Amino acid sequence: VELSCIIKSTVTPDPRIEWKKIRDGETSYVFFDNKMQGDFVTRAEILSRTSLVIKNTTRMDTATYRCEVAAPSDTKTIDEINIQLTVQ
Repeated sequence: VELSCIIKSTVTPDPRIEWKKIRDGETSYVFFDNKMQGDFVTRAEILSRTSLVIKNTTRMDTATYRCEVAAPSDTKTIDEINIQLTVQ
């Protein structure tokens, strides 16, 4: 599955991008400090700098995924998008 976090425009040369997984009230990192975290290390990757691709998804991947972008040189310095993923 591919989850997209599209950055339309930014003046910050290299905005910080983080992906988090929120499930049952618990938040865990998926992509932090420019690397995959936890069980995503072996089965996920970042495409085009912003899209999260999770391979071999299972029902355990059902959650809300949050993409957070920090762009300190921009007028809006931080923004986020939540994507609800349901694996049948």
